[in-house]
Amino acid sequence: METYKAFLIVFLSFLHLSIAKKNQENTTLSLSFPITTTPLSQNSSLKSFSLFSSKAMTNVPSLNYKSNFKYSMALIVTLPIGTPPQDQQMVLDTGSQLSWIQCNKKLAPRKTPPTTFDPSLSSSFSALPCNHPLCKPRIPDFTLPTSCDQNRLCHYSYFYADGTLAEGNLVREKLTFSNSQTTPPLILGCATESRDVEGILGMNLGRFSFASQAKVQKFSYCVPNRQGRIMPSGIFYLGQNPNSHMFQYINLLTFPQIQRMPNLDPLAYTISMVGIKIGGKKLNIPESVFRPDAGGSGQTMIDSGTQYTFLVEEAYNKVRDEVVRLVGPKLKKGYVYGESLDMCFDAINSVEASRSIGDMTLEFENGVQILVNKDKMLDDVSGGIHCVGIGRSETLGIASNIIGNFHQQNLWVEFDLSNKRVGFGKVECK
Repeated sequence: METYKAFLIVFLSFLHLSIAKKNQENTTLSLSFPITTTPLSQNSSLKSFSLFSSKAMTNVPSLNYKSNFKYSMALIVTLPIGTPPQDQQMVLDTGSQLSWIQCNKKLAPRKTPPTTFDPSLSSSFSALPCNHPLCKPRIPDFTLPTSCDQNRLCHYSYFYADGTLAEGNLVREKLTFSNSQTTPPLILGCATESRDVEGILGMNLGRFSFASQAKVQKFSYCVPNRQGRIMPSGIFYLGQNPNSHMFQYINLLTFPQIQRMPNLDPLAYTISMVGIKIGGKKLNIPESVFRPDAGGSGQTMIDSGTQYTFLVEEAYNKVRDEVVRLVGPKLKKGYVYGESLDMCFDAINSVEASRSIGDMTLEFENGVQILVNKDKMLDDVSGGIHCVGIGRSETLGIASNIIGNFHQQNLWVEFDLSNKRVGFGKVECK
């Protein structure tokens, strides 16, 4: 068990980085819920691989559901789980697989959520016994340490990047949206021990993510402009988004199951970034820095569960060199926020620093771009101190480029699973 735990501390720092919020937060399936909140060369031996068969992604009952959400440092969905439904708060996380809910009240003081899930009140709830196939430690793309508890139920332990432990029982449960709209029973974790107030809605490409189990063909969200302690509203869809006609799409990079690269997460939403501009200046970063190498290092992913953007060493150094060139004397010397962000400014210098740095453009294949306005380059992290929302990925113990939700503000992001692509649309999210 200790071997598995040691592995997961590294593995889950790669898959799930939403713990950064602790520094402060005929038919198709279509749902949405309230939220509070490189290219590989054509000669590459890595061929496109999908975890979903085209047949599995068709002939799926359709649900159409849309709702507003609130955003702070994380995207928090409220899901109607069980029969009859009990509303449960969960972090929407495109970087992890296992979805789990709070099933008890063993939480840190002053962090009690509005409700925890009571299995005894749901007629559709069932716990997985120890002899269930999922309770074996080596299921492809779902490596999770499990054991039998004293009641002969399947017990799991899940470590996150900051060392936080979530553990409980694996269960089956439905999501009940209305009398005519329910999902089949899905595999979830029923947490009996966790310091988090919310659960996790795992939405990556794994076979046991919510997106895969519910056969969601596409989902999208629009992260609104964050303003201090105010929690603005955005929109979250599972299913067809009426705004998709304005989206620009890039293909997902997917990888063969036989490909075993130690630094690669094959279940992440990997996209082909080709460059970065700061203040209109194209930085001298080779495209290869943003592509997975033979060992998987350099993967670029879009992750709703990570707060900030993290870059591998070579890319980060180029960004930092340009920031130092533009505003070096104003940097707060020796200050590092959250052990990750080291380009920081006192309040008196932050406005001028933001103006001097200018906009940032993340460039992708086919001319697709994400424009980060200069007023969203810095975040007020603590006591008036503002930091550029970009860190070194090695501080997280990984070798990947990750675009977090802070740099997804005022942007539609659509995950089109049926066509294996990601779409972006610039908009003022309201």
